[in-house]
Amino acid sequence: MQPVVIQTQGLCREFSVGAQVVHALRDVDLRIHRGEFIAIMGPSGSGKSTCMHVLGCLDTPTAGKYLLDGEVVSDFEPDDLARIRRNKIGFVFQSFNLMANASAQANVELPLLYSGDPRAVRSEKAKNALGRVGLSDRMHHRPTQLSGGQMQRVAIARAIVNQPDIVLADEPTGALDTATGLEILDLLKELNGQGMTVIVVTHEMEVAGYAERVLKFRDGRLLAENQVVDKDSSPLTAPADTRASTP
Repeated sequence: MQPVVIQTQGLCREFSVGAQVVHALRDVDLRIHRGEFIAIMGPSGSGKSTCMHVLGCLDTPTAGKYLLDGEVVSDFEPDDLARIRRNKIGFVFQSFNLMANASAQANVELPLLYSGDPRAVRSEKAKNALGRVGLSDRMHHRPTQLSGGQMQRVAIARAIVNQPDIVLADEPTGALDTATGLEILDLLKELNGQGMTVIVVTHEMEVAGYAERVLKFRDGRLLAENQVVDKDSSPLTAPADTRASTP
């Protein structure tokens, strides 16, 4: 068993909405081991996205503890948290969040601007990341010249350009067709096979089928943890085209 990289103890997150208090997370205890592929599932409002934001150091819990590599995250200074988000955790979102007027390579280089790397080093790292996601021949294309799947691959390349230990993906296939979504999941699984811890937030069972474990949330609570499949198996394939072929 690999060491625990993420652990929460009694994690709570509350928001004030007018006179009401919304309990987005309620006493969440979870453990994620290095190298796991985890799916976080639940309906809208279940707390799954809030959980991802806390795990990604994008939000702060109201109560409880979050330990990252055994260290209590609430003890970190803001500069430490920024360094963690830059170097230890890569983020992938449903909406891609790419700069429209920049090339794929420039988009991937963006996190490196905060690392102080020289331009030549940034360029080389971005090219390597784009190569890992199969876009070596698209590095000078702008987002408007790319398909949805290619744009998500650029977003994944940007997420891994600093070689993070953890990739957090929030509905990474939500804006894609089925076949393209499966390609993105295969890519995330490939990265997981290379040692990255991958955590995917989703409401789709088909996506969760790629994970080793599924964490099910409802009303801010972690209700269940289910083992899914062997990490070396691919549970899904793209549906066959049943249309008659043209003679």
